[in-house]
Amino acid sequence: MHLSDEIANRIAVHLQKIYRENFSEGVVNAVYKILAEAPSVKLEKNSLWSQDDILLITYGDTIVSAGKSPLLALQEFLAEYIGNAVTGIHILPFFPYSSDDGFSVTDFHRVNPDLGDWHDIERLEKHYDLMADLVINHVSRHHPWFVNYLKNEEPGKDYFIAADPRTDFSSVIRPRSTPLLTEVLSADGFRYVWTTFSEDQVDLDFRNPEVLVEMIRVFVFYLQKGIRILRLDAIAFLWKQVETSCQHLPETHEIVKLLRTIGTAINPGFLLLTETNVPNRENLSYFGDGDEAHMVYQFSLPPLLLYTLHSGDAGYLMKWLASLPQTANNCTFFNFTASHDGIGIRPLEGLLPASAVKEMLESMQRYGGRVSLKRNPDGSESVYEINITYFDAMKGSSRCIDEFQAERFLCSQLIMLGLKGIPALYIHSLLATPNDEEGVNRTGRARSINRRKYTVEEIQSLLREGSISHRVCNGLKKAMNVRKKQRAFHPGSHQEILATDRSFVAFKRCHEETGDTVFCISNITGQLKELETSHFTEEKKAILDLIEGQEVTISQGKIYLHAYQTVWLKTLQQV
Repeated sequence: MHLSDEIANRIAVHLQKIYRENFSEGVVNAVYKILAEAPSVKLEKNSLWSQDDILLITYGDTIVSAGKSPLLALQEFLAEYIGNAVTGIHILPFFPYSSDDGFSVTDFHRVNPDLGDWHDIERLEKHYDLMADLVINHVSRHHPWFVNYLKNEEPGKDYFIAADPRTDFSSVIRPRSTPLLTEVLSADGFRYVWTTFSEDQVDLDFRNPEVLVEMIRVFVFYLQKGIRILRLDAIAFLWKQVETSCQHLPETHEIVKLLRTIGTAINPGFLLLTETNVPNRENLSYFGDGDEAHMVYQFSLPPLLLYTLHSGDAGYLMKWLASLPQTANNCTFFNFTASHDGIGIRPLEGLLPASAVKEMLESMQRYGGRVSLKRNPDGSESVYEINITYFDAMKGSSRCIDEFQAERFLCSQLIMLGLKGIPALYIHSLLATPNDEEGVNRTGRARSINRRKYTVEEIQSLLREGSISHRVCNGLKKAMNVRKKQRAFHPGSHQEILATDRSFVAFKRCHEETGDTVFCISNITGQLKELETSHFTEEKKAILDLIEGQEVTISQGKIYLHAYQTVWLKTLQQV
């Protein structure tokens, strides 16, 4: 592709800010060369996103079928059960790997042969926007770069960080309780290499410009393969500088900006998503000034929403929603409630009292969940995440397990689908999957509780007429298809929090150009609740619940919502 002078200059400025005194024209020319050899991608959409956009998150082998590649089985599952209810698929790392269910990559350029090949990916790409992970922070210890590092050979001998274990690392923020450094035997003797996540995931040293150049090469390769959305895994930990937290450093933010510049130059419709499971303010920083990530995960949403439905108190969630900043036209939120990981607790910092968190954790453990820990700078440990399926997290309220699990769960998903941003549903949410205790026992890892694999035959049984999974899946697909028809749900449409009592999650979505307006109201308790209609309509105006497609009965200026019922209301004049 041809680089304009403006883009070429922006790339050079990014690199100067990253490397400062270590900057050289060599690294700029190396990046230019990669882009010169990369053909641009034709823009297929008139805008970055619309109310149509909904993503499904899944592993490549969540669905397996005898005699077929798992990726082909996934495609057939989508065709039969999901169709156009979603517009995009996030296939979690589908590359060869050695551990961590794909996040310890041994080869960035091949599809894991146990899943299929690039032809399978291309077939999916014909029907859906694809999201893929750029596992940028680290590689497997079996990756050729690290094998070469141990032999003191190129490429790789200067790609990793060795440190003296006697160094004071007390300032470094850890997401795990495992040691920061791992001892390895190299050609020059024993070394201690930096391993933020596990001894099999060795951190790359981006202080070496060659490492950044190689990862840009991988990044561009994915775009050429038709990947539209790139998720930057564990990006917050990218840049290492002893005596700092080694999290969210300025160089990390500048690398995100650089990748956005490069990606947009190749494909104007490309989207960049940062994965930063951290407190809310830190997470939002990855929007930059509208020049960094297109989307950031709403990491505070899953635990806050869980607490809301667990306690029957919407106050903390509503306060957080009201605090969210206005986003630039080219930035939006990535909303989700569940993923392949657990429900993060750090994003609750400053949003929920410690006593409320403690009570919720105790309930989740009663519902079969596990609690995973992280190492703090002072050597102590604290809760990092809850490992539980979101469906089983909805087994009961703070009082007890009850009969409202499906209703409570559907309420959680409908709230998420209405919020400003692009929604994403984990496949196990669509399937109403219970905790996979067998998986935990088999792997010894708490996160396996939420990563069950199904055969095609099991899927057919699970989604049989009348089953809970059938009810949940159909209920969600119905709401998703309703959402697509309403401009009020455009990711950029205005969101206003409504002042109701703490028994309701209530907000208004309004498309500013067309005036299209929807009021999203959820009863987050197990009792019938009344709500004054003055919150969302003038007296005597008829209103329609879009979810049920029925006119809502108004009695003495009030409507009544059943336990955990959600309504999306619109005046009949707008329909």
